[in-house]
Amino acid sequence: MISKFRSRISDWRKTPAGRVLSVCLLSSVLCSLITGCVTSPGRAPATTRIEPQPVRVPAKILSHFFLVESPQVDGKTYRFLIDTGSSVTLVSPAVAASLKQKESHKTPPRTQPVRGANGRDVELPAITLRHLRLGEAHFERVPATVYDFSELSAHLGLSIDGVVGFPLFRDTLLTLDYPAALLEIAPNPVVAPPPVRQPRTSIIPYNREQATPLIPVQMDNESFFVLIDSGSDGGLALNPAGLHPRFVHGPRIGMIVSSLDGDKRQLVGRLEQNITIGTQLVQQPVVDLTEQLSSLGGELLRHFRITFDQQRHLVTLVRGTDGPVAMPGRRSAGLSFRRFPNYWRLLAVVPDTPNSALPVQPGDLCVRINGELVEKWTFERYADLVQTAPKITYTFLSGSKETDYDVTVFELVP
Repeated sequence: MISKFRSRISDWRKTPAGRVLSVCLLSSVLCSLITGCVTSPGRAPATTRIEPQPVRVPAKILSHFFLVESPQVDGKTYRFLIDTGSSVTLVSPAVAASLKQKESHKTPPRTQPVRGANGRDVELPAITLRHLRLGEAHFERVPATVYDFSELSAHLGLSIDGVVGFPLFRDTLLTLDYPAALLEIAPNPVVAPPPVRQPRTSIIPYNREQATPLIPVQMDNESFFVLIDSGSDGGLALNPAGLHPRFVHGPRIGMIVSSLDGDKRQLVGRLEQNITIGTQLVQQPVVDLTEQLSSLGGELLRHFRITFDQQRHLVTLVRGTDGPVAMPGRRSAGLSFRRFPNYWRLLAVVPDTPNSALPVQPGDLCVRINGELVEKWTFERYADLVQTAPKITYTFLSGSKETDYDVTVFELVP
């Protein structure tokens, strides 16, 4: 069964398409622009100051992505995605131009290899930010790479100025409080407090060798490691190699995800087994099968307040309610798009669904949804529509002619 999964995924990897940087984001109800995780040798800032203690910064949870805004020394406010699955910090060209540390004219331009989800290395410009602020947490001489986030910004419908990687917080206690939509940064205590073991709380050691946090989880009597990946909007991405997953639904072909080596089909299903994370039980989760490292994304992490202690290599997950974590089914219109401000370009239609016979082709342009121009459909509004509407009317443009198609919304995975 595992060899069947791997051969099917391998076949889909050959699909030709555009190249998009892989920064630890998985698919959502739309096609995601970025998938997998960025890796390279993780480097921490030279100096960290936290005043007052702790620093709390309001967050925006957008499609399970953890976003924060913070003013910088140039007087401008920038928006960053907090990504525990990334071992590097990436910033837009505008942020780099404003905040980078000046270097001697004799110093040649530097590049840094960044490894994406497909295992390939891409050389990106490497810089040092003289100062980066998250609220009143100050990080000085921060290693970073430069990347253009314009396509991701168009996809999400709001500007993204950078991705903050895990090593930035090496000298802090980092807390991502999803239920409260709050980022908390505190100094590492001089003396380690005794572990507080309470109901709804799990304290889990994570690896000391990697630049990003890997923790063990359990599936029946099988144990495997997963990356805690706040830069993913998915739930559980599962690499089935060496494991024996059983499914109550699927696995089946899903939406399109994009990465450095092109667009690929998802393979998605609902497990028959439960997953245990410390003392937390996830009941028969919906999973995306992957050839890469297994990971836990925002769809699951959003149930927890998560604290990372990089000094002691512990992660603490606190849940505000009792009982197992239940993952809803995955609804879909079966159409994968890449979003642009004035149109959405169709990538594919999911086969073997109520909509697989639609007379549309990859590359066709959608200009209206339910009669409104696509520019009026924010990421969140469209996601809510897919979750609640029995059908959606898409208007496609062919030359100067607009054609409406009524598309049924269905349970891709119950």
